[in-house]
Amino acid sequence: MAPVADASPLIRMRGVTKVYGSGPTEFQALKGIDLDIQAGDFVAVMGPSGSGKSTTMNILGCLDVPSGGEFLFKDVHVERLDRDQRALLRRKYLGFVFQGFNLLSRTSALENVELPLLYRGDSKTTRRETAMAALDKVGLKDWWDHTPAELSGGQQQRVAIARAIVTSPDVLLADEPTGNLDSERSVEIMELLTGLNRDSGITVLMVTHEPDMAAFARTIIHFKDGLVERIEGKQGVPA
Repeated sequence: MAPVADASPLIRMRGVTKVYGSGPTEFQALKGIDLDIQAGDFVAVMGPSGSGKSTTMNILGCLDVPSGGEFLFKDVHVERLDRDQRALLRRKYLGFVFQGFNLLSRTSALENVELPLLYRGDSKTTRRETAMAALDKVGLKDWWDHTPAELSGGQQQRVAIARAIVTSPDVLLADEPTGNLDSERSVEIMELLTGLNRDSGITVLMVTHEPDMAAFARTIIHFKDGLVERIEGKQGVPA
């Protein structure tokens, strides 16, 4: 599903700053981020270590709050929400995929995928049906009873993606999702994310250091020294 150019942005940042510490130990991780992300976009976030990309992703994922500026999600000022309100926003609208998979080692693929539904309070029957549907979307329906140790790295990341999409989030935040995979498995995961973005309309925000993985995205945002250096793609205007 292609983003609509004239729609109100799903995510808007204006003058977002982030400062850690104080006095002589103060460090300004973000120096005034301006950013619009349209619903349905596939965005790759790139930049060297310390450029501000991870800090920005943490704020976008409601895992951290800005020190200054505005961060709007669906026209709601997230910077004004308290901790519980941000947790509700995460639970309802966001899904997360990590480089290290973060699966529970002693539980099956199905039980790993069910976990967000358990926190949400869904019934056992609903959890199982919804989790099986998510595993089917990532091509692992027949592997539902296997533990992570019985799955390849690519299969484990597919389970992690199923867990991230099982609540039907609006946004999928992926932090180096191919970082622990070989080239062939990396391409498979990127094709899966591309398909989910295209067919389900999930907005994908992905941090990556790999240009060939970023090439799957529709928009590429480059960070440098706590600022957006340039944006490439259909919605971007190069700096």
